[in-house]
Amino acid sequence: MAAARFFVGGHVQGVFFRASTREQALHLGLRGYARNLHDGRVEVLAVGDVQAVERLGEWLKEGPPRARVEHLERIAADDDEAGPTFETA
Repeated sequence: MAAARFFVGGHVQGVFFRASTREQALHLGLRGYARNLHDGRVEVLAVGDVQAVERLGEWLKEGPPRARVEHLERIAADDDEAGPTFETA
């Protein structure tokens, strides 16, 4: 089991980033969330299989077609922070 928190910066709000991230995370069997932050970034909490978290991290480097990711930060997280599924907020 792995847990990671990602902070994605660039042109990532208003381009279906959270919805696309949720789709990817559910496909990978991950729990957690994607939410907009007031500073224009998107925060993503991903909890699940180590390889699935890594694959989502790789996907977040590009995001959906209309996004322009300029910065991606990853920090450790606690797996108990995630609910039973992957949500957007």
